[in-house]
Amino acid sequence: MKKLLAATAAAALMTGAAQAEDIKIGVILGFTGPIESLTPSMADGAELAIKEVSDSGLLLDGSTVTPVRADSTCVDAGAATAAAERLITSDGVVGIMGADCSGVTGAILSNVALPNGVVMISPSATSPALSTTEDNGLFFRTAPSDARQGVVMTEVLMEEGIKEVALTYTNNDYGKGLADSFQAAFEAAGGSVTISAAHEDGKADYSAEVGALASAGGDRLVVAGYVDQGGSGIVRAALDSGAFDTFHFPDGMIGAQLEANFGDEIEGSTGQHPGTDSEGATIFAELVGDAFDATSPFTPESYDAAALMLLAMQAAGSSDPSAYKDKIMDVANAPGELILPGELGKGLQILADGGEIDYVGATAVELIGAGESAGNYRQIEVKDGAISTVKFR
Repeated sequence: MKKLLAATAAAALMTGAAQAEDIKIGVILGFTGPIESLTPSMADGAELAIKEVSDSGLLLDGSTVTPVRADSTCVDAGAATAAAERLITSDGVVGIMGADCSGVTGAILSNVALPNGVVMISPSATSPALSTTEDNGLFFRTAPSDARQGVVMTEVLMEEGIKEVALTYTNNDYGKGLADSFQAAFEAAGGSVTISAAHEDGKADYSAEVGALASAGGDRLVVAGYVDQGGSGIVRAALDSGAFDTFHFPDGMIGAQLEANFGDEIEGSTGQHPGTDSEGATIFAELVGDAFDATSPFTPESYDAAALMLLAMQAAGSSDPSAYKDKIMDVANAPGELILPGELGKGLQILADGGEIDYVGATAVELIGAGESAGNYRQIEVKDGAISTVKFR
């Protein structure tokens, strides 16, 4: 079947059968909800790639590309599913950049993308369960699985000399998957998790949850939550009660809002989120300038997700998801000429001329296994009330 699709696409290119069109790409992220402070720059990152491709005039005989935004809410699977259905049935999108949080991403994949045969590339859905979910080759992600993040968290804490932690996680697919991955890795490395307790988002008072965490004890509190929701509520209650004064933060907690909420109150706290110090990351930051925050979590991954989708269309000679889904792994990996941010037009031209590309992008893209990122991480520390980079892993 793959050979037939490839042959059909190649024939269309050679005969000039492809016609310029207005290609619509859905950008579905939690513009409201527990990570709403992160999603504006994520959307801007994706739309930067879309504009770069559209302005080049080189995609599929001069086709233009238009982004269409929709709100996943991050946590409401019903609302996210309805929003995705509108993108496909009303707006006519042929691909979805998103979703963001793991639970709504899985719901959209199963209920909308899969039955409609639409490609999804998530920049931030990290649940290990998404690695094995049925997707018919339609689902990819430019952020690594939390199976990897659990190991990185362990490495950071062990190097800090932290051998005993209390753990709290937001009660959803993301939180539970990350908590399980971390606990398994931490205990295998000789650490001790004194308690692993879920917390619900949207509560006004987290004193009971913090009381249980404090009773169990630990050298640091690991908060696998959301910076705009219960995760910050847990941290505030812990600080106010004196239960903990240093924390470890996974990706959902790291962003400018963490600094705004707590500043030097959480001095010495640590964490990590997907990121790289690659040449592509530097170029991406220069490309963005002061338009938005190029270093905000999952923003470079969003640029890469949109870029991969559009480059795959060029490689397939078609905007039909059934054709271009089989080209995403090809354009993401070797062999081929390296393509960095700002070079999407160059990549499109190489593909139009029958050549091969290896899209490196802003995050040193390499897709493995079921179409997910191999994974690089930025290790952070709160120093003088601000998030600072320690190193990259």
